[in-house]
Amino acid sequence: MKDPEYYKKRLEDERDTLLQELERIAVPDPENPENWILKAPDLDIMEADQNEAADRTEEVHIDSIVLDELEGRYRLILHALRKFETGTYGICEESGAPIEEDRLDANPAARTCKKHLSATDDRAL
Repeated sequence: MKDPEYYKKRLEDERDTLLQELERIAVPDPENPENWILKAPDLDIMEADQNEAADRTEEVHIDSIVLDELEGRYRLILHALRKFETGTYGICEESGAPIEEDRLDANPAARTCKKHLSATDDRAL
């Protein structure tokens, strides 16, 4: 495996990018900062016409879908970064075997080796 610091830096960079994207559409949940709450729309329903209200409703729906994806990846990145603290980064959560370097190159937040790829979904926690 490459120097673990290489993967840690990639994870930290992705975490920072995800935070910027999350902050654009959501705010941290005060009860659990790993969770995010979608920002309220900036639309005065009383003043908006029907088309504008419908457009904003559609945007909120899309933002909600995007939030789910970003939030899941953010949690996965935080989980991977915590593994550096416990000395378990790069170790398959299913078998305890090392995760292949090409797998970590493709996804530094991978939780499993290739053999156990289907056992744990790497897209979200």
